[in-house]
Amino acid sequence: MRISTKGLYAVRLMLYLTTKGQAEPVSLKEISETQRISKKYLEQITPSLTSADLLKSTRGASGGYKLARPADKISIYDILDATEGSLAPAGALDKGELEWAPASPCLEANMWRGLDNLIKEYLSGISLQKIVDDESPVAADSYAI
Repeated sequence: MRISTKGLYAVRLMLYLTTKGQAEPVSLKEISETQRISKKYLEQITPSLTSADLLKSTRGASGGYKLARPADKISIYDILDATEGSLAPAGALDKGELEWAPASPCLEANMWRGLDNLIKEYLSGISLQKIVDDESPVAADSYAI
């Protein structure tokens, strides 16, 4: 599994919107300038996120994008699933076929399924809000022994 720049930038875009709050839509121009991502590239990423009900778009002079739901309800898996498609570690998992040849069973099928489940579980357990909270100055200064 390898995450493309599309997936990485989609996460960065969504994290930026998380830090901006839900009050007003944020323009792609602002996101492009602050995050150093090409506006044209953002224009390719946002439709996937909008279609997946992760972003809301508003047209007009004060238009832009904001999160479609609270940041604690959007996982990194949601974002990567919308932009990357499958995150399966083995291509055959995408199709539900783990038989490489009709005469030979895939002995390692359970291993690949297990890895796929671990990836999904891990990324589904990380919300945008958790990342922002974990990186806040208050969280960085607090620790427990």
